[in-house]
Amino acid sequence: MIICSVNHIAKSFGGTIIFKDLSFEVLEGSRIGLVGRNGGGKTTLLKLLANQETVDEGVIHWKKGLKIGYLAQIPDFHDLTAKEVLKTAFEQLTETETRLRQLEREMGHELNPDLLQRLMEQYGKLQDDFILNGGYEMDAQLERIANGLNITSLLDKTFATLSGGEKTKVGLGLSLLKNPELLLLDEPTNHLDLMAIEWLGSFLKDYKGTIILISHDRYFLDEVVTKVLEMEDGEIELYHTNFSGYVTEKEEKLLREFQEYQEQQRKIKKMKEAIKRLRDWANRANPPSAALHKRATNMQRALDRIEKLDRPKIDVKKMAIDFEANNRSGKDVIVLEDVSKRFGSRTLFDHVNMLIQYKDRTAIVGENGTGKSTLLKMILKECEADDGVVRVGSNVKAGYLSQHVFEDIGDEQLIDVFRSEVVVNEGEARHILARFLFYGTAVFRKVNQLSGGERMRLRLAQLMYQDLNLLILDEPTNHLDIDSCEVLEEALEQFNGTILAVSHDRYFLNKLFQKIYWLQDGTVHFFNGNYDWAKAKLNELEVKPIEQAVQTKIKPQKVKKVEEDISLNKIEDKIEQIEAEIYKLKQQLEVENEWELLQKIYHEIELRESECEDLYLQLDEF
Repeated sequence: MIICSVNHIAKSFGGTIIFKDLSFEVLEGSRIGLVGRNGGGKTTLLKLLANQETVDEGVIHWKKGLKIGYLAQIPDFHDLTAKEVLKTAFEQLTETETRLRQLEREMGHELNPDLLQRLMEQYGKLQDDFILNGGYEMDAQLERIANGLNITSLLDKTFATLSGGEKTKVGLGLSLLKNPELLLLDEPTNHLDLMAIEWLGSFLKDYKGTIILISHDRYFLDEVVTKVLEMEDGEIELYHTNFSGYVTEKEEKLLREFQEYQEQQRKIKKMKEAIKRLRDWANRANPPSAALHKRATNMQRALDRIEKLDRPKIDVKKMAIDFEANNRSGKDVIVLEDVSKRFGSRTLFDHVNMLIQYKDRTAIVGENGTGKSTLLKMILKECEADDGVVRVGSNVKAGYLSQHVFEDIGDEQLIDVFRSEVVVNEGEARHILARFLFYGTAVFRKVNQLSGGERMRLRLAQLMYQDLNLLILDEPTNHLDIDSCEVLEEALEQFNGTILAVSHDRYFLNKLFQKIYWLQDGTVHFFNGNYDWAKAKLNELEVKPIEQAVQTKIKPQKVKKVEEDISLNKIEDKIEQIEAEIYKLKQQLEVENEWELLQKIYHEIELRESECEDLYLQLDEF
């Protein structure tokens, strides 16, 4: 069933045509990914589908009574807490619940039988309606969404006091709780951590309604969408596949179109040559041949009637990034030894040890609020550790790309901000900025009017023209379109310096990084592999203690007293032995300098401490 039909629509802003003559249909139950370059009109189209803006031409038809969910500008909820904001999704149900409580109070009084009967009938109908619409599941649904999006810590805070990113996450939770028939999402993963992104992917995959979403997260698109709508150069095309399938189909389509174009060009060339020959022969004849002239004229008419194919755009304009470190750093680039950080009574992390060496590609991952950005700030000397040592090696020249880049810039022009860090004349600056897709008068735009993706491109332009050998990147793919993400990845692959990144982009992490530091519950786990490898290993670490504890608890309880004493002594002896081994290993730590050996010793200590905890669990059984 068609729930939305778009017919020959057009939209312009300030005389600039965003798109025109777009037509497509949205079928019930579809999960559609809307893709295309930044500035191509994706968000505008989403607003039109949400009926937030009007079309200039054409018409959009929606199914009668269609319930649409779209997270646009976040409304002001005044003094409501985040939890109360989320509960507004059940506005009708909460009204019904209030009426039910009111009827219960009324029926508690002494009433004449007729009035009591009427109230009981009202109560029965309202309760049936309440149950049918999931009234008794409200709290469970809210808790599920809050846990999944990792916003439980925000529930009791006043909505007005939340940051922009936190408000967006609560707004996303509100959209999901409303459970609309048509759910429209614009970059829903931008403010989520890795765990929340994976949860949201699973949630949307099982969503009963229809979804249209914009995202640059390639793994997320593959998990969720079954169709792809591509917007390019003001035109739109539907692919009946997931994102990976779309990439393959598009490449095949472009190749096919290019071959058809080349074949037509060869045919046109041959026809033109034939026409020229016929006219030459006709003119050489004595007298000139009218028949040959007629044949040439007929062939020219046939050539004019051919519908000329446009040359396919195989080489689409992309950023031209080329990072190069002219002067290498020392072997040890960043060293953290037993680093701790506290905010008031809360310990953010404790005893963090990290070693990043020349040419390493290292990523820090973890849930929001675990301290990833704080670690970067320590390395950049923007904040101090409470305990331990943070050391940056010799001859290190660092460049920092923040996810909140240029947020404090006011009315300054783009070209002036660029030249504040890159010393070149205006002509050279315009030439460089064109490589980052800022053409003509675009270089004079105010920085505070740029989109998130444009700010990222401007900062990348600055970094590329500085002499750096360490790149520190905080969510670098946020706000970039997929084409720009791929260009950035390619440039980083070829960079001959060191890279440290915080990211929640799984594709980006898997492609570039082979060392993962995973922050969790105030400690850091090191994994020598990409994100998928690290996640699997972390799951193993979490599962083993649970399995061992379960095995301990299901041991037979009816044991003779003598056997209990023997077992008890054995466990105590074993604990004593392991604790002695841990003490020796910690002594080794103090004198060892080789990083690989240090890692092995840390791993051995963790294993023995885990074994000790299991033995203490067994002691509890006696």
